[in-house]
Amino acid sequence: MTGDGPILRSPRRADGAAIHRLVADCPPLDLNSTYAYLLLCEHFAATCVVAEDAQGLAGFISAYLPPDRPDTLFIWQVAVHERTRGTGLGGQMLLHLLARPGLRVQALETTVSPDNRASRRMFEKLAAAQGAALTEQVLFRAADFGGDFHEEECLLRIGPF
Repeated sequence: MTGDGPILRSPRRADGAAIHRLVADCPPLDLNSTYAYLLLCEHFAATCVVAEDAQGLAGFISAYLPPDRPDTLFIWQVAVHERTRGTGLGGQMLLHLLARPGLRVQALETTVSPDNRASRRMFEKLAAAQGAALTEQVLFRAADFGGDFHEEECLLRIGPF
């Protein structure tokens, strides 16, 4: 570790269980199975990132390239450990992903619930820093979740870069 903050890197299979614990500690994120996080580490490491500090995992972003839009990076989850919230780590991880060699994306998409102000601010700052437009539309209405209480999810699109 360096004194400059967490190390940002691609996740490894050995990170799967720790990622599951991190996401469990980051409400309101939906918790997926440990198996799902293992698959993200195994199959999507090139589009995901972990932040590791002296105390362990400090952050995680799961992301992928939609099969019909390989120039778009879809951000699935952004988890930041409580000890590092407010430090800009989420934005640092996003910039790290956008700068990865081999990821030549022209846009970034994510879904955010209407009341998740911290996440919205992070993506607004990213758009401003990249000089890119940010658009928003509802992607999933509450009813789409089949009766489970879940807020609607708005699609944020940043780009083109």
